[in-house]
Amino acid sequence: MRLVVTGAAGFLGQRLISAILARGSLTNAAGVVTPVTRILAFDKMEAHAFGDSRVLPVTGDIADPGAVACLIDQDTDSVFHLAAVVSGEAERNFDLGLTINVDATRAIMERMRHAAPGAKLMTTSSVAVFGGAMPATVPDSYVWKPQSSYGTQKAINDLLLSDYSRRGYIDGLSLRMPTIVVRPGKPNAAASSFASGIIREPLNGDMAICPVSPKTVLWIMSPEQAILNLLHGHELPRALLGSDRVINMPGLSVTVTEMLQALRSVGGDAAADRVRMEPDPAIEAIVNSWPGNFSAERAHSLGFTHDADMRSIIVAFMRHMGLH
Repeated sequence: MRLVVTGAAGFLGQRLISAILARGSLTNAAGVVTPVTRILAFDKMEAHAFGDSRVLPVTGDIADPGAVACLIDQDTDSVFHLAAVVSGEAERNFDLGLTINVDATRAIMERMRHAAPGAKLMTTSSVAVFGGAMPATVPDSYVWKPQSSYGTQKAINDLLLSDYSRRGYIDGLSLRMPTIVVRPGKPNAAASSFASGIIREPLNGDMAICPVSPKTVLWIMSPEQAILNLLHGHELPRALLGSDRVINMPGLSVTVTEMLQALRSVGGDAAADRVRMEPDPAIEAIVNSWPGNFSAERAHSLGFTHDADMRSIIVAFMRHMGLH
């Protein structure tokens, strides 16, 4: 089985590849469990090869049609498309966000349509496709109304993926992910970057800035749970999906206050006291346009799962990073 992973040098891409290697086999578009023999790990910087001959790191620009053409051919069984420009950067740089988040994603679908028709495409969407006045718990049937360029770009991709799948050009599934917490590394340009920063930096002994109100409600998921759900989605029998190929993922609905209480519980007072509240109206406007809770009834019925609680997410992060 031949796979492509875009955004392979990112932390989710690396974890996904590691999980696929450990699993050893996946279900192809015909529903047959098949050994994974090759993973093309594509990113703008070289991805980790894991010391495994099945992994071939490939560097290039996802916006280059030639690079996409080299990635996907008639032997491609599945594409996990994780490459994207994050929310804050997409808002600051409209052209870049449109090029990477929409044009490159459509180029991948078009290449699959012509070179590997019917192959599986797994990608992620975002709660940023929602906005405006919303119920406290958003149902699966709620109409999208993005309030940012990033949300609009993700909504466009979801619509295209569903239509390409309806026509049989690809076998796509988009998982609408909660905010992923806790991301390792350094802060990025995502409007939600603070959600990891207020946990990660204090546990590393550094100060962190929280740019939103303590009452802000977030819909979150751990990296471990995100990978489990990506693989679960890939393996789902397509007959269960029908024509609706976008699924709101289950998650945890927590306030910033509850996140900091969990941090204090796990990391102690010293860690929790390293978070300083400094409101940023621009970030608050974006984050507060996102829903803080979903019913996710369809996801639950299909066997997707969520984290137990905020404390367990922090403990898992500390274990992964070797923190005590």
